[in-house]
Amino acid sequence: MCILSSHHASCTSLYKKPFVESFEETPLLVAVLTYMGYGILTIFGYLRDFLRDWKFEKCHLAREREEQKDFVPLYQDFENFYTRNLYMRIRDNWNRPICSVPGAKMDLLERVTPDYNWTFEHTGNVLKDVINMGSYNYLGFAENTGTCADAASECTVKYGVGVSSTRQEIGNLDKHEELEILVARFLGVESSMAFGMGFATNSMNIPALTGKGCLILSDELNHASLVLGARLSGSTIRVFKHNNMQSLEKLLRDAIVHGQPRTHRPWKKILILVEGIYSMEGSIVRLPEVIALKKKYKAYLYLDEAHSIGALGPRGRGVVDYFGLDPSDVDIMMGTFTKSFGAAGGYIGGKKVYYYTHTHTHKSHITVYATSMSPPIIQQIITSMKCIMGEDGSTLGQERLCQLSENTTYFRRRLHEMGFIIYGNNDSPVVPLMLYMPAKIGAFGREMLKRNIGTVVVGFPATPIIESRARFCVSAAHTREMLDKALNAISEVGDLLQLKYSRKNRHGNEGSDSFSFLESHQD
Repeated sequence: MCILSSHHASCTSLYKKPFVESFEETPLLVAVLTYMGYGILTIFGYLRDFLRDWKFEKCHLAREREEQKDFVPLYQDFENFYTRNLYMRIRDNWNRPICSVPGAKMDLLERVTPDYNWTFEHTGNVLKDVINMGSYNYLGFAENTGTCADAASECTVKYGVGVSSTRQEIGNLDKHEELEILVARFLGVESSMAFGMGFATNSMNIPALTGKGCLILSDELNHASLVLGARLSGSTIRVFKHNNMQSLEKLLRDAIVHGQPRTHRPWKKILILVEGIYSMEGSIVRLPEVIALKKKYKAYLYLDEAHSIGALGPRGRGVVDYFGLDPSDVDIMMGTFTKSFGAAGGYIGGKKVYYYTHTHTHKSHITVYATSMSPPIIQQIITSMKCIMGEDGSTLGQERLCQLSENTTYFRRRLHEMGFIIYGNNDSPVVPLMLYMPAKIGAFGREMLKRNIGTVVVGFPATPIIESRARFCVSAAHTREMLDKALNAISEVGDLLQLKYSRKNRHGNEGSDSFSFLESHQD
């Protein structure tokens, strides 16, 4: 039975439905063995570096030429230690060449390595119909047939592929303005602007919104694009614990009370940076609580919906729609077109006065210097977005939203019943399955591919050193048959590699955990 404090009870009043997230603690023995594994790999790495220095083993990595040893070094041996001795052992799990549309299924070029993953050679064979459990194709719009593909083809014939200019010069097409009006209407905001690259939408626009004398409060698990944008802005940055509202409120309170360092003047602006769905954790931001704090302390809120737009909410409008909140409560709404829309690029949206003051000026480098979005990509976004909104005259968009929700619930439930430790929110289509030990990262990816399942495996430094994982992305394009085949393969590989670490009741009722979100990350 869950006993709620007054603080926790007040939090629950902000939510209209249970908000369930799971972050099961790493078993102690597994943590110890994981550290030992990295320790052994490090020792052998230093031994191999010793052998390379004495020419007993060939080193394929870029190094200083012997005749340049007295010059300032271009390559730092220690910085490349991890790449040489750890990453290279399992490099075959990444950058696999795809030779088809990366939809629910895909074709991969087979490759072999003659030198332990330093180089690869294609055999000429193709691995057909590999089930794709790694792409961010949440609504299945990454396809080469259907309404979106046809519309993009027609747009290519009319406009061509490239624009060859920036928006400020002669690269502003009617399609760009049509897209921005549609995005604003989709989000429920006054205005929006689209950009050709999702990463740069964050990294180049945040410096246009804040600067010296401003304070940025950033979640510790924010994406690299948000981190880079915050650093480029020149603002003071303070980090709060992941999804921990007590940590965020403490930083807000301290910022108001103490002001800027040394001078103690009030901050010009306080900007909170959060994501809708955190792509490595599968967790969903506690947006109702963030908005409550933002209003209480008069801060600004920047919401990155790269993974949540199109994937969450009854209408696919993202995390704001998921919680049934007012879009006007979020000052800057950011998202990408690369995932749910099967295209490329990103957007920001918000209030018109605030938006034009900052973004349409010469502050944003991506506005001034970046080439305009490609017309067929714009058309792909417009067609898929109208499909989600039901403006194409069909129910296809709503059917895909429902299918994604069903697939997510089914996939997560089955993995939990099998005994795996999975992270994140019950409604998140991003499903991290914990692997922990370094040797199991490569083994899991290879064994899954042998069973014709394409997966993404992730390890240090992208994750904490003892929290290596496989990350699955569920799609509306996955049929129940595909999911069952993938689940059977995961279970088989899990038994082979002994990955079923969970100590929770595998088949029990989880109803008593409805308020587990109140406990996670609040210690």
